[in-house]
Amino acid sequence: MKVAIVGASGAVGQEFLRVLADRNFPLDELVLFGSERSAGRRYMFRGMEHEVKLLCHNDDFKDVDIAFTSAGAGISKEFADDITRHGAVMIDNSSAFRMDEDVPLVVPECNAADALNRPRGIIANPNCTTIMMVVALQPLENLSHIRRIHIASYQSASGAGAAAMAELQQQYKEINDGKPVTVSKFPHQLAYNVIPQIDVFQPNGYTKEEMKMFNETRKIMHSDVKCSAMCVRVSSLRAHSESVWIETERPISVEEAQKALAVAPGVTLQDDPDNLVYPMPLETAGTDDIYVGRVRKDLADDCGLTFWLSGDQIRKGAALNAVQIAEYLIKVGNVK
Repeated sequence: MKVAIVGASGAVGQEFLRVLADRNFPLDELVLFGSERSAGRRYMFRGMEHEVKLLCHNDDFKDVDIAFTSAGAGISKEFADDITRHGAVMIDNSSAFRMDEDVPLVVPECNAADALNRPRGIIANPNCTTIMMVVALQPLENLSHIRRIHIASYQSASGAGAAAMAELQQQYKEINDGKPVTVSKFPHQLAYNVIPQIDVFQPNGYTKEEMKMFNETRKIMHSDVKCSAMCVRVSSLRAHSESVWIETERPISVEEAQKALAVAPGVTLQDDPDNLVYPMPLETAGTDDIYVGRVRKDLADDCGLTFWLSGDQIRKGAALNAVQIAEYLIKVGNVK
């Protein structure tokens, strides 16, 4: 098994290395690719040093079985043919192909089998906020069809990349030192602030991030569900959180929902408000599961439930989900 990582020097690329090592992923050879800026850098993996190669239009992917790509939509589109030409499975972490009809959009806890039908050799990794939400929604969908979703997200700096995380830390230092605050990766200062905008605004007043949640959720869950989102950048470092309201076809009790969530794959129920126990990004950072708490009836809807969730944006929201897709393909013998 030969595995490639494209965008190895980025936050998600680095997380790929950690996740592959942590999960003892069955690879025999690893090759790293990056831009001119990162080519030549060296990273340790399983006790061996690996040098980042310059990504080029050539046959470097001829013997690759699985390629994890996380270098942005433009790079994914430009190099997709080079990566897949010789049969490699491209598991792409960008937004380039997510809504293409001939590219499956996969969260293994929800629709793993979709990954088997990939006419272009590409599988898309969903948006991080969507991944986290559908992992928690699937066990509830299994109880009763979800008609509507309202969601407010509280998204960490990591969603904008490694440089954005560094900028947040730099902003706090500059404020403490009484220096002018650097604002480059966000539309406004993020330190001591929240920003009700993630990605660019669309003609309907929603941002691109919010529309991703609408469209991607329907594709992953094979559902007609309607999803209205408000996505907000907050000053946590690398774990996202979400407040979710759902309306189901029949009423679901709190106890029924908690029981389903407690045994759902990829979910940890952390719901003991009497003892102040609920998920928080400070504690979910660096973990694999989506943590769910504050499950309760929606007082505005007889068929409604509301809950809170938190999870690591770089792991399950990106690298881990992609690796789990690859693990599924290997398990069912569906790699070239």
